[in-house]
Amino acid sequence: MRDRLNSGPGLVLVIVYGIFALSAGARATVQIATKFDEAPEAYLLSALAALIYLVATIGLARGGTFGRRLALVCCSVELLGVLVVGTLSIVDKDAFPDDSVWSVYGRGYGFVPLVLPIIGLYWLRRTARADRA
Repeated sequence: MRDRLNSGPGLVLVIVYGIFALSAGARATVQIATKFDEAPEAYLLSALAALIYLVATIGLARGGTFGRRLALVCCSVELLGVLVVGTLSIVDKDAFPDDSVWSVYGRGYGFVPLVLPIIGLYWLRRTARADRA
C-alpha cells in the first residue's frame, strides 16, 4: 500500500503545521502590534516562521509534484532557520531580547519547531519512495 503525502500520518502533519501557522502568526501579530520596538528582529522572525508554516501546510495538503516541492523547500528553510536562530539565541543572548518561535530551538513551543521539519522531511522522503515503488 502506498503512503500518500496528505493521508494518514501526512494528514496529522498538515494539521500540526496548520496549528503552528495559526499560533506563530497570532503571537507575531500581537507582538508586532503591541511591542515591536522592544525586539523587532525576534517578532519579524516569528512572522516569517508563521508564513513558512502556512506555506508548508499548503504544500503538504495540496500534494502532487508542486505541493511536494513547496513543502520540501519550506521544511528545509524551517530546519535551517531553527538551527541558525536557535544557536544564535544561545550564543548571543543580546541579539534576541525576546524569544522568537525558533529561539533556543523552539523551547517556547516544546521544541516542536526543531522536530517538525525533520518529521516533515522524513515524510516527504518516505512518500516519494512509495510513489516510485
